[in-house]
Amino acid sequence: MDKPSESVPLRVGVLGASSIARRRTLPALRDVPDTTVVTIASRDRKKAEEFAADFGCAAVQGYEQLIEREDIDAVYVSLPNALHYPWVRELLTHGKHVLAEKPLTTTPQDTAELVRLAAERRLVLRENVAFVHHGLHRRVAEMVADDRIGELRHVEASFCFPPLPSTDVRYRADLGGGALLDTGIYPVRLAQYFLGDELTVAGSALREGPEAGVDVAGSALLVATAGATAALTFGFEHSYAAKYTLWGSKARLTVDRAFTPPHTMAPLVRIDEQDHAEEIVLPAEHQFANSVASFADAVRRTQATGVDPGHAAWAATTVRTAELLARISEAAVRVSGRKRS
Repeated sequence: MDKPSESVPLRVGVLGASSIARRRTLPALRDVPDTTVVTIASRDRKKAEEFAADFGCAAVQGYEQLIEREDIDAVYVSLPNALHYPWVRELLTHGKHVLAEKPLTTTPQDTAELVRLAAERRLVLRENVAFVHHGLHRRVAEMVADDRIGELRHVEASFCFPPLPSTDVRYRADLGGGALLDTGIYPVRLAQYFLGDELTVAGSALREGPEAGVDVAGSALLVATAGATAALTFGFEHSYAAKYTLWGSKARLTVDRAFTPPHTMAPLVRIDEQDHAEEIVLPAEHQFANSVASFADAVRRTQATGVDPGHAAWAATTVRTAELLARISEAAVRVSGRKRS
């Protein structure tokens, strides 16, 4: 496969016609100057054609048809969770760079294997956890580093939303569904972002949906090596919440709409002290466009040097996320939820 010059946009294929692809990532791939969508593959030809019409690209039926194309440099994978591992592995084996929806796989063992394979093949592999690419969180981390809230003692993070349609793949155990993998990954990665990767799962609980056979909600308590704690809540049987609070020795910092803010929304950071409250408005950003641009930049650097300079740091955090998710599941007290009326 010929490598495109830096003046030519990165040629991207899309594996899977999901809702998140249509609403968030495909618009970003279309609008970021250094990427262009060449084709989209789905097992449902009609769905592929509908997506292709919306985004001005070709449509193919069947994933194998996309993998064999020579006019694609990288592939965005947006399949049900359980299908990530086999198809990402196939793509890497065929020399394609990969941006995969989160979670990268459903087990830490599979995640570690794909990470190793990407390194061996000198290919860029990234998990599309878009929120970490929003400048909001980098600015909050700078505030913490500047002693704005004192020593960080505790993190609270939640990502919850109302029940999904009963046909949603996230209720399919055989496709890697469940709230822990779908929504729990956000607060877990948030805890890693502020407390580091060396976290221990001190306890967890998962509520299982009697109709679906997957977890639909849960909580976890994590402990960092320095003693700070993180209380995490996630699920899809709640009113909407996507927020976190950093409790420091001098103040408390809160961010709402933390994980999926609209690209037009200016994030608000609130800092509460004993006798003072301050609200700081930060610039709006398109975190999915930032994620896509970061991936494209990593591919360009790798094509130029033969080495992905960001692989080691990304790999360590990604594998640790998978390990923490697995440990939360293993340690969980499991309770059965009520059937929906």
